[in-house]
Amino acid sequence: MVARLTFMIHMPDESLLPSGHPCDCHVRIACNSKASFLASADDDGEVKIIDIRQKCLHKTLRSGHTSICSSVQFLPWRPWEAITGGLDSKLVMWDFSKGRPYKIVDFGVADMDNSSSAGQCLNPSFVHAIAIPEADMLEKSGKICVVARGDGVVDVINIESEFTAAQSKSSLKAQKGSKSRSKNSASTAAETLNQTGRRLHLDYTLGGHTASVSCVAFSLFGERGKSIISGGNDKTVKIWDYSRHLDAWQPSSSNDILRLNINLSKKVNWLCSTPTDSENLVVCDTTKVVKVYTIS
Repeated sequence: MVARLTFMIHMPDESLLPSGHPCDCHVRIACNSKASFLASADDDGEVKIIDIRQKCLHKTLRSGHTSICSSVQFLPWRPWEAITGGLDSKLVMWDFSKGRPYKIVDFGVADMDNSSSAGQCLNPSFVHAIAIPEADMLEKSGKICVVARGDGVVDVINIESEFTAAQSKSSLKAQKGSKSRSKNSASTAAETLNQTGRRLHLDYTLGGHTASVSCVAFSLFGERGKSIISGGNDKTVKIWDYSRHLDAWQPSSSNDILRLNINLSKKVNWLCSTPTDSENLVVCDTTKVVKVYTIS
């Protein structure tokens, strides 16, 4: 059963906005777990890392995205790293202490080895949102990133396997520069490089979205991080029981992984859950009404 509570949102007086406020500029922000750094992603594809304690700009992350940077998150288990997603269909992992990317996942390049990785709708595989588990969720969730894609797919990616692949690529480059490298070592490095990271594709074959996925979040109610919640332009919210499939990284059917489907009347723009005893889900759609669902 799903109960619903609604709130009406009123627009603030524009005179309250600071002078020169760029109203037409969409900015995404995130704060790291120690509240020492703030990341701000903008429409130019750049990400600014701000040192909160020193009250100054730490780094500007460039050359990762060629279009709007739609989402940014810090990695709580890697204190100097962040991850961003953009409307260039790329997921970029950054070492923000050095201001450079070390791994780029391009969802625009079709994975011919896994047909389920392709979306079911005609939209490009833009990255609209990403979610990273909080530190106290890692034992349940593992070190993963959840990606909301424009082609209707929710991807669950093992970050550490992607990091290992990036390290293997660097090792391969180093080996190419060494004259003492043997043919066997080159073959081994190439095999490691060609291995794909572990990913879980939650698509329409598992009861997933049939249009662009606009937002994703981890559940904060009950056992924190046990479920993934996604919302999309198909006017649905879906709750995924993903955690018990991380060992095999392959659900057998939609009955195994899709816990709940909620049909709405409008497209979903944003959602989150609340850390309460009741399973409350907050949904913002294309209306001025914020809806709170109690899931039981």
